[in-house]
Amino acid sequence: MKSYTITVNGVAYDVTVEEGAGNGAPAAAPKAAPKAAPKAAPKAAAPAAAAGAIEVKASVPGKVFKVEANVGQTVKAGDAIVVLEAMKMEIPVVAPQDGVVAGINVAVGDTVENGDVLASMN
Repeated sequence: MKSYTITVNGVAYDVTVEEGAGNGAPAAAPKAAPKAAPKAAPKAAAPAAAAGAIEVKASVPGKVFKVEANVGQTVKAGDAIVVLEAMKMEIPVVAPQDGVVAGINVAVGDTVENGDVLASMN
């Protein structure tokens, strides 16, 4: 079994995927249970706006399926920036807060790992 944490529409899920027996039998469907969102750290005084001060990172390994936002676009918290294809699902990677997209670091078809920076925001 492999365990992953995925974020869908701002909700984090722990997902366990069972491997098939290798005898042609289909693998069991993923089991997902919502988990509590991590508590936000207290906000410090905002530094002067630096290009790409906020990193938007991949929450699971996968392949870039679609880039939803453009550099210079204003987005709201929860808006999809990039959509990943992982575990035969489309998983949106969303803006953590309101802001402007400063850079997109990936293109459709790129393979990414958990924690890779996909985009940056101001």
